[in-house]
Amino acid sequence: QVRLVESGGGLVQPGESLRLSCAASGSIFGSDTMAWYRQAPGKQRDLVASITRGGSTMYRDSVKGRFTISGDNAKNTVYLQMNSLKAEDTAVYYCVLHAGRRGNYWGQGTQVTVSS
Repeated sequence: QVRLVESGGGLVQPGESLRLSCAASGSIFGSDTMAWYRQAPGKQRDLVASITRGGSTMYRDSVKGRFTISGDNAKNTVYLQMNSLKAEDTAVYYCVLHAGRRGNYWGQGTQVTVSS
């Protein structure tokens, strides 16, 4: 069993920054990948960024150059540094552990609102 606890969401103005954290506990293996997804009201849930335990990352095009995903394997924690935030980044952000055949585990979500 895996538990994911997100933190760091909030209300910011356009151009400001936020850092999300996701602390994982339970059975986490070296082959697992952790990711951040987001879902805006009335829209589908989209992959934002992912990172393997080895440190390989990927980003959706709309956040490249603004968001950075990083991980601390010793703490089983993943971060999403979000800079130059835009109104269109407003969404509920979810931390996800992709654990292969063991399944996918989702956090409870944290709200990010970018508004002036």
